[in-house]
Amino acid sequence: MVTVKKKTVGTKLYYYLEHSIRTGHNVVTREKYLGTRIPAKIEELKSQFLSEIYKERWYPALNRIKENCSKEEQKTPENILEKQVRSFSVKFTYDTNRMEGSKLTYRETADLLERGLTPSSKPVKDIKEAEAHERLFYEILGYKKDLTLQAILHWHKKFFEATKPDMAGKLREYQVAISGSRFMPPNPVEVPVLLNEFFRWYNRSKEMHPVELAALVHLKFVTIHPFGDGNGRTSRLLMNFVLHRRGFPLLNIPYENRGSYYTALERSQVKKNDAIFVQWFFKRYAKEYKRYMQ
Repeated sequence: MVTVKKKTVGTKLYYYLEHSIRTGHNVVTREKYLGTRIPAKIEELKSQFLSEIYKERWYPALNRIKENCSKEEQKTPENILEKQVRSFSVKFTYDTNRMEGSKLTYRETADLLERGLTPSSKPVKDIKEAEAHERLFYEILGYKKDLTLQAILHWHKKFFEATKPDMAGKLREYQVAISGSRFMPPNPVEVPVLLNEFFRWYNRSKEMHPVELAALVHLKFVTIHPFGDGNGRTSRLLMNFVLHRRGFPLLNIPYENRGSYYTALERSQVKKNDAIFVQWFFKRYAKEYKRYMQ
């Protein structure tokens, strides 16, 4: 947590931002001078200070992940790489759909996608959406152009045309709520405007670190919540589109770890502070690929 500290030098009072970071067994304290008064935009300055610290801490580690993963891939036979992508696809499909209420188990998802074995006594909708998600995952990995609204609408339609044809590929024109969350998505009349702002931001942010960009694409898109359903799944596909396009390993968010994920999203949305989710995302990514950080 970033705190405001004050120091007295002689008869004068000075203010600083302070944040402590644990690195291994040591604790390092960082400070940033504010002046003789606490600025009006103190919360914004706290967020900027924390963002600067996390960039210094995480960017080198994230770059090592990409470099070491790339070296390993160069030594790995093509058929093994294909199996690894398939394995990721199955787990990603299971977890992302399970978070949205799918009744399929991981084993049932694997049997369905790898062996074509349809599970009995499970909702047809869940089966079709698992199959559609995997097809869409591979389509997005092979997509050569950059993100556009037309592409996202097309992907959403492909995902839901067999299960929710009335809203597949269509922007919502009604209010929605997120079960269990304190965050209320924008009014439907705001959605087109917010999407235009999203793509303007995206097109001027392409020099941002890819892992941070992936996190923010996910956060900003799911916060707009442009569809009647499938916003979380679409945003998780978009984050992997960004990572893959820039040569970084893909990321899955396990169903078992959904608590911290939902909390980070909600806190970022309610507090309107992107840094909360970005910091969670950096930690999750580093934990997933810690073997490549040496």
